[in-house]
Amino acid sequence: MAVVGLPPEGYGEIHTIVEKAVQAALRTARPGVLARQVDDAARKVIADAGYGQYFVHRTGHGMGIDGHEPPYITATSDTVLEEGMVFSIEPGIYLPGRFGIRLEEIVILRADNAEILSDLPRTAHVVQT
Repeated sequence: MAVVGLPPEGYGEIHTIVEKAVQAALRTARPGVLARQVDDAARKVIADAGYGQYFVHRTGHGMGIDGHEPPYITATSDTVLEEGMVFSIEPGIYLPGRFGIRLEEIVILRADNAEILSDLPRTAHVVQT
């Protein structure tokens, strides 16, 4: 994430909620888990914080030959996650007329965790104008 100038009012709170949603999804993603359980974990954090109606897309999707492919990490997906699958975890909150925040990680599913394939921080980089 990057912010040009001062972050808008409420930015820090929303960023923290989305970060917690990413962490919940990462903790849930394991072989044998249904893809919808990963979506549920992220969505629950955002809904419990009162922003459920502003999370308007899926939590993630597979990565491979196509940019968007199975497994789809959605509320309705019955896909059983398997070791070696590569997919995104990208929850977000979008406040109309104000701002939106999506924090994204690409992971490979290992036997005991979802390994993040980047070392980029999810903290906001503020660019002063």
